[in-house]
Amino acid sequence: MIYDIRHVTTYRYDAPVSAARCTLRLLPADDDGQRVFDSGLEVAPQPASVIQRTDFFGTRIAHVTIASTHRELRITAMSRVEVERRPAPAGELTPSWEDVRQNAFASSALGTTAPAHFLYPSRLVPMHGPATAYARESFQLGRPIVEAAAELMTRIRNDFKYDPKATAVSTPLSEAFESRGGVCQDFAHIMIAALRGLGLPAAYVSGYIRTIPPVGKPRLVGADASHAWVSLWCGEAFGWLDFDPTNAMMAGNDHIVIARGRDYADVSPIDGVILASGNQTLSVSVDVAPSQRMASDPPPRIAELV
Repeated sequence: MIYDIRHVTTYRYDAPVSAARCTLRLLPADDDGQRVFDSGLEVAPQPASVIQRTDFFGTRIAHVTIASTHRELRITAMSRVEVERRPAPAGELTPSWEDVRQNAFASSALGTTAPAHFLYPSRLVPMHGPATAYARESFQLGRPIVEAAAELMTRIRNDFKYDPKATAVSTPLSEAFESRGGVCQDFAHIMIAALRGLGLPAAYVSGYIRTIPPVGKPRLVGADASHAWVSLWCGEAFGWLDFDPTNAMMAGNDHIVIARGRDYADVSPIDGVILASGNQTLSVSVDVAPSQRMASDPPPRIAELV
């Protein structure tokens, strides 16, 4: 499946902003089962400088400096991506979670996908005893790791209520767990904490998921949203497999990866600082749609900043 993705973020300020520095993580990279044909960023007002780099985990980053006074900042990211993932393995054919845990701690690998980077507490995912205890109900002795992880994500989907008003981006994991509510970021953090508490390497994945409208209803442009899910290391033979606890499904061809990291702090789409006083309002529009163009067609018309 080839997708055209358009992600528009608009900040409006009550008072003039004299300068801004932003870090953007909005462009996909080639990933397992994912190929990027083209992508680009457009920022208004025009940046004074743009510095591109790729972080340790492979995320494409643009550091943008805006030196002109403005009352609105608009950031548009456009991409064309092909996704063709391998089918998920049968859970019963995967190794026991205890064997995976032992192999993870025994591994001497230090590359970007090494399990060692995802075994320990991180900035937004501390060890949380209640989450670990919650996971143990699914991880019985000798159970295959994919079978156990699939049950855990399904329990999170059933036991936690999706409620955008229940949490904010800064809500601690412990509060989301206690309230049994939140959004995909919270559910991913909870599952990661639960898995790491058992000694299993778990990573945070940000990206998009294509939404399919009800039968007879048109797609709403901009109705899609950024999404988050979990990647679990399942041993040398199976590698990293992705689990979506918000939807109780393993990531497939409807999931598009933007970034991977230890938690949301590693993959935040936009962060930075501004010089201004007063409040701001934020609006985000994301559209993920099957491409109507051929892969060889010219890329979308957009300023190529990075």
